[in-house]
Amino acid sequence: MKKEIHPKNYRLVAFKDITNGQVFITKSTANSKENIEIEGVEYPLVKLEISSSSHGFFTGQTKLIDSTGRVDKFKKRYSKFGN
Repeated sequence: MKKEIHPKNYRLVAFKDITNGQVFITKSTANSKENIEIEGVEYPLVKLEISSSSHGFFTGQTKLIDSTGRVDKFKKRYSKFGN
């Protein structure tokens, strides 16, 4: 690896999803003013509004809009205008 190209503050950081309270730890350079203690170790804390643990796409709780027939309805409505 090349020297002196990586950020100096690359460290373990705790990210907390504020919608469901889940905390996960990963390496990051994100700045934080708060700290959290997990299992006796103190980590910088970054609060998130949405993460993979609360996003509907990843939890399988998304509401899918049934668009079947919408294109046909559009074509039927505007077919009188022609090309």
